[in-house]
Amino acid sequence: MAALFTEKDEALVKESWEIMKQNIPEYSLRFFTIILEIAPAAKNMFSFLRDSDEIPHNNPKLKAHAVKVFKMTCESAIQLREKGEVVVGETTLKYLGAIHLKNGVIDLHFEVVKQALLRTIEEATAEKWSEELKCAWGVAYDQLAAAIKAEMKEEAT
Repeated sequence: MAALFTEKDEALVKESWEIMKQNIPEYSLRFFTIILEIAPAAKNMFSFLRDSDEIPHNNPKLKAHAVKVFKMTCESAIQLREKGEVVVGETTLKYLGAIHLKNGVIDLHFEVVKQALLRTIEEATAEKWSEELKCAWGVAYDQLAAAIKAEMKEEAT
């Protein structure tokens, strides 16, 4: 599985992350907008969205969360190549498992986030978007999601 993430994939992910880093507030907002377009009920799963009728454009927690998701996906992908496995700080992975379990996250939710992530990256990278880039981020995200799901199972037992 890890072998699917090639040197070229790593270069593509890094390059597109550099593009997105230039406008994190815009892309984080877009990311959450797409999540809620696909699954409006997901709003209640995010503490920082629960109490508002719309996505708060200037919500620092929303921006921080989106940055975390993009960055973690990108970094875990790069580490996947270097170490052959998803490496997120041990406490972070345990924490992610616990918090996702607590918030009732299921497999379907991971798919929604993946779709939103890929659509956001597609918009951000514009003419640089390609099937290769989509696959590279897809593999990266799937690896991270699998690691979080494994922690959730661990946490649930």
